[in-house]
Amino acid sequence: MLDVRRLVLLRDLAAHGTVTAVAELHGVTPSAVSQQLRLLEDETRTRLLERTGRSIHLTAAGRRLAEDTESVLAALEQARNRLHTGTGEPTGPLHIACFPSALAPVAASLGEALESAHRDLRLHITEAEPEAAVRLLLERRVDVALLYRYANLAAPPHPGVEAHLLRADPLVAILRTDHPAADPERSAIDLRELADTPWITAPPQTACGDAVLQACRSAGFTPQVRHTCTDFSAMTALAASGGHTVLIPHMAAAHLPPTLTARPVSDSTLTRTIEIAVRHGTAHEPAIAACLDVLRTLSDTSADTAAIRGT
Repeated sequence: MLDVRRLVLLRDLAAHGTVTAVAELHGVTPSAVSQQLRLLEDETRTRLLERTGRSIHLTAAGRRLAEDTESVLAALEQARNRLHTGTGEPTGPLHIACFPSALAPVAASLGEALESAHRDLRLHITEAEPEAAVRLLLERRVDVALLYRYANLAAPPHPGVEAHLLRADPLVAILRTDHPAADPERSAIDLRELADTPWITAPPQTACGDAVLQACRSAGFTPQVRHTCTDFSAMTALAASGGHTVLIPHMAAAHLPPTLTARPVSDSTLTRTIEIAVRHGTAHEPAIAACLDVLRTLSDTSADTAAIRGT
């Protein structure tokens, strides 16, 4: 009988290329990974790895076994799902990966609501940006991943996962209340009105930074970026102290200092969509299905609240 944990190490080596990367992924030492892979070769009585100096590569047999490991893991997952199907209440641990700006408004509420409705279910949350979250999902280290994508960026779908739209999260302009464009009587702000102001944006080559830059260029200008950071709370703090313009997702603008206001923008493409991703065929597993139901309920409630407040 082959050790599944060793098969996973082989699969991860095929995906990540180095023993060091696999060791970091699993929180162990490279020597421990190498030892387990040698034991796997002993179990299979097959040479799975080629070692050249300090480099290591999978043999043809190693690649085939790494590919077959996915089927093994899928079969084990199906067996676990069938074990819990029809048993009533969802039970056991449920692991979710969540991007940073959704931790407070979504993940925190999810934990309370999910464990209140299903007392034998325990939620475990890992902070991760979408690319890392998808990797964790495919590696079966989490069961559900919360992802986002920006509408004005041509980002391809995440391969290998089943994504369900949760909600739209439009970007809003964060302005000082005394800014001429901050008039609450206006329905929306044209980005061109903010062309001559200093800006705070996410760094280049981040999804938010690229989405904002693309929207500004489509409006006919390049923003005068004074500060760059990835933390939306830090952006709003800097905006409050210096009067800079910030565009952030509405979800991240729930708690602003009294000197700032959030105003909608007229560019309808400047929005991000929030998605729930699961591995193919797992959406009906009891714990995952319960999680999806609660996430949708929370999303509907927050959308209704936003409509009442009139962002």
